[in-house]
Amino acid sequence: MSSLSDAELDALVAEAVVDCYDEHEQLSGLFAMIEGDLAVPFETEVLGVPVVVRKVDLRSSGIVAICHRGRLRQAIGILDLPLPDPAPDGAQWIEAYRWWAGAQ
Repeated sequence: MSSLSDAELDALVAEAVVDCYDEHEQLSGLFAMIEGDLAVPFETEVLGVPVVVRKVDLRSSGIVAICHRGRLRQAIGILDLPLPDPAPDGAQWIEAYRWWAGAQ
């Protein structure tokens, strides 16, 4: 559940997609904001296993978090990634992406 209001989420999305012409460009705009503002690395848990999120990536399926555990790494859809409490700086862009994806 987001702590941001609908108006705040709308404003974030508008900032990210201001010069975008289509859905693909909008996704790229949101990715740029997440990549630029999300404080990585950060620790979280995936299926009860501690992982470190070291970066985000843009894939054909959407924006993913690259999670590491030792020498293993796995791409997890960022909308499926449980965030730690407190959330890392820049996590509002993940919420904006979630808001945008729900409107598509």
